[in-house]
Amino acid sequence: MLPLDSLLVILVKLVDQVPMPASPPKGARGHPKVYSDRLFLKALVIMIIRQLHTVHELLSVLAQPTAEMSMLRAHLTDMHGRFPSRRTWERRLAAIPDALPGQIGCLGRVLVAVLQPWRTCGRAAAIDSTVLRARGGVWHKKDREAGNVPHTSIDTEAAWTKSGWHGWVYGWKLHLVCTCAAVWIPLAADLTPANRADNEQAPTLLQELPTELRFVLGDQHYHDPELDTLCAQRHCQLVTTQNTKGHPYPHTDPGVEVRRMLHKTRSIAIENFNEQFKGIFDGHGQVPTKGLRATRRFALSAVFVYQVTLLYRHLIGADLRVGLKAFLKAA
Repeated sequence: MLPLDSLLVILVKLVDQVPMPASPPKGARGHPKVYSDRLFLKALVIMIIRQLHTVHELLSVLAQPTAEMSMLRAHLTDMHGRFPSRRTWERRLAAIPDALPGQIGCLGRVLVAVLQPWRTCGRAAAIDSTVLRARGGVWHKKDREAGNVPHTSIDTEAAWTKSGWHGWVYGWKLHLVCTCAAVWIPLAADLTPANRADNEQAPTLLQELPTELRFVLGDQHYHDPELDTLCAQRHCQLVTTQNTKGHPYPHTDPGVEVRRMLHKTRSIAIENFNEQFKGIFDGHGQVPTKGLRATRRFALSAVFVYQVTLLYRHLIGADLRVGLKAFLKAA
């Protein structure tokens, strides 16, 4: 009897149906790619679900003599049946984080078209960042200024930020935009060191949003005239909370009740999504990777896997908000 496909194999096969963003114009220099980008997206699905964070771990697991690993290896070959060498895996997986924001944006727009999240509500999305703690020790300011790294476990590419909820955190910021609707669809994402200002990263996120979006809801960190202009150019409106300095409560200006409703909508969507996302991918502790490139690959791959999971559960008629962690654990 032929073995039935496991959930992991099914999700890897589903990547073949995922649309890819338009490729940038090719220059005259450089060798053409032997292996497609889609092949390495499949590898990222395996790495996230099986919690593999290095090429060595990935190849060691794929080499196991099981029916499941045999099927997965078959999906990681080119049209001629060739499997990438270790050097190719290292090179392509090191480069893939730069393409993941575009891939997430592309799949996010497709999910909006397929799932129709705004069919019964306003076309709004929430923008925010959430902190992820760096792996290892923290690099205190006095040591950083002196150029002294007191312990090899310290990730020197991370940075400090102060969170209203977590206090001072040494690590990273995962910048996200998700739909404000009955289903939380990640529309755009990127990861930076934690000291990157939210309003400075926002323009790259806005480029990936669906054209039908009409409201972008953010907190006071996104209260920026340049972002207002960018949103207006995309025919949507930026709605942010006001800095209470100079604007004491209670606010009595026109539109305050509408803003209050929109801010509540934003909070329910992005804060719950962040908590669900961290719960699924173990984001409440330290990240399992070290360095910007590896951590960016881990975090953005997790967002991509979340999107692929939504697509699959839609295809089988399953709930799009409940049971996602158990589903991925079962894979």
